[in-house]
Amino acid sequence: LVESSLAKSTSRVKGQPVIEPIRCPGSDLASSDKKKGLKSGSALTPPLTMVITPSSMSKRMKKNKQPLQITKDLGRWKPTDDLLLINAVLQTTDLTSVHLGVKFSCRFTLREIQERWYALLYDPVISKLAWQAMRQLHPEAIAAIQSKALFSQAEEALLAKITSSSQPKLEVFQDLLNKHPNVFYPSRTAKNLLVHWQLLKQYYLLEDQSVQPLPKGEQVLNFSDAEQVVDDAKLKDSRDEVLEHELMLADRHQKREIRQLEQELPRWQVLVDSITGMNSPDFDNQTLAALRGRMVRYLMRSREITLGRAT
Repeated sequence: LVESSLAKSTSRVKGQPVIEPIRCPGSDLASSDKKKGLKSGSALTPPLTMVITPSSMSKRMKKNKQPLQITKDLGRWKPTDDLLLINAVLQTTDLTSVHLGVKFSCRFTLREIQERWYALLYDPVISKLAWQAMRQLHPEAIAAIQSKALFSQAEEALLAKITSSSQPKLEVFQDLLNKHPNVFYPSRTAKNLLVHWQLLKQYYLLEDQSVQPLPKGEQVLNFSDAEQVVDDAKLKDSRDEVLEHELMLADRHQKREIRQLEQELPRWQVLVDSITGMNSPDFDNQTLAALRGRMVRYLMRSREITLGRAT
């Protein structure tokens, strides 16, 4: 696959003026035709000669900038991304579909995908490094990447022939795989075909399905139009004075109960102490136990205490 319509944006230098050649039918010059074109001076316009014969300074700048571009691509594009890109392009032959349908390890723009595909095709250094990295991938990783390959138009055309009214089982899709081994991707299974057929059915893409046309008389609103129509003031809850009055009374009643319990707490504490025989203020953070007698009270604040007179 050759994608010759892509612009070589990576080779341009910031300081160099960008001059595009005038494209005429049949005037694309190959490397072998450059000498012929230069000999016949009337066949070339001045901008085209400037593009064909750049200055030596721009050549030097391009040479210095090329390794930076290679190392930048090596950092972002992983071998799994390259394999995903190659499989997807071979399936769809459309870089826009690849940009929309493939989930890479990094969020690449359409321009970056185009430049990477161009580099894999025509840049010998990047292409060689990418192929070496892809050959070192584990077979399980390669199988996982191949299972995510996009469906081609030929595959979807075969799946669309199955009617939406039928309830196909896995055997139907297995027969389809056996009958058309050259059309379907090698890693396809009957389960994959069933899931994709269900998606086609959901979006009315089967041959026996037709999408209902939109009503012409009435204006169809999209989400943004409907959002502008909605009045924000109406979305707020209306004020209910009766409910607010009841909530205020309930809140006042609960606060009164809390205050009453706080006042009764010392009385309950005295009752608990008379039953248990302990006085809770003795036990602070440093007191482990209390030794009580009729006349004395000793607080134990260490883990080992010796009792007796002859110590």
